[in-house]
Amino acid sequence: MSDVELLCEKSFSDVDNEILERFIEFQQALIDKDADKLDEILTDKYELVHMSGKRQTKEEFIAEIMDGALNYYKSEIIDPTILWDDNQRATLVGDVRLTAKVYGINGTWTLDTTVDFEKIDGKWYFTKWDN
Repeated sequence: MSDVELLCEKSFSDVDNEILERFIEFQQALIDKDADKLDEILTDKYELVHMSGKRQTKEEFIAEIMDGALNYYKSEIIDPTILWDDNQRATLVGDVRLTAKVYGINGTWTLDTTVDFEKIDGKWYFTKWDN
């Protein structure tokens, strides 16, 4: 059973769907605290920009998930759109409603989300998550 739900009426092209599926896979890895999957999906240059403005590297982000500072329980992806820079770079834009415990505070937050993707060796990877 997935803890990630897509709330969207529109249909996507095959390549847009690849990006969307990768984002769903990422969201589930957050919930599962799957460090190996997160390490695979995120590029080494990955950067997370929290809604507070706090910036984290890939290593810092994964470490806080694993040590319990960041706990994700449910994700709803709301009306995402895929924007293209070229055939190797794209951006997913949409709202993500996360049920989580973040730095000791339980809640459900709707994040205005922008995720940058890069295609490397035929597979999509995250380079930045701005929420």
